[in-house]
Amino acid sequence: MEIICCPVCKADLELKVDKEEGEEIIEGSLTCVKCRHPYPIEDGIPNLLPPETK
Repeated sequence: MEIICCPVCKADLELKVDKEEGEEIIEGSLTCVKCRHPYPIEDGIPNLLPPETK
């Protein structure tokens, strides 16, 4: 989480965990603290594509 930032505005991201297995996050989301763009985490993979390219 220390090296991941919002691809739109470069601000920090907040993590919300919906499902985890051990220490791995399986489902959840990352939300920008500045511009509030949400980025889903599905099957353990965060989708950090900017909104205009989704």
